[in-house]
Amino acid sequence: MSGAGGDGARPVDVIERLFATILSRKGADAGESYTAHLFAAGPKLICRKVGEEAIEVTVEGMKGDAPAVCRESADLVYHLMVLWAEAGLSPDDVWAELARREGTSGHAEKAARGGAGDDGGGA
Repeated sequence: MSGAGGDGARPVDVIERLFATILSRKGADAGESYTAHLFAAGPKLICRKVGEEAIEVTVEGMKGDAPAVCRESADLVYHLMVLWAEAGLSPDDVWAELARREGTSGHAEKAARGGAGDDGGGA
């Protein structure tokens, strides 16, 4: 499994369209939209959902089930984007942070943040 999908869409286009849809659900009827429901419930539920999806990706990764990892990763990215919107962030903010870290050792990045250990915080 690889590539950007069969429809020729660039991944960044998919992310931008999804994020625009997510933003459009802020303040919408929580009974009509799952995303609006998440926003209405607030950060605690949104964060819980991010955590649940991260665990599901991890479980499927441990099983070695690539199609399931793909599906669960899509769920995780969606919930992360809802969290970004809730926090007033955009995908561009995250890309800028990744660009800032580019070329920096993961160990150096972790040390600069005052952390220790190997949590995958960099390359």
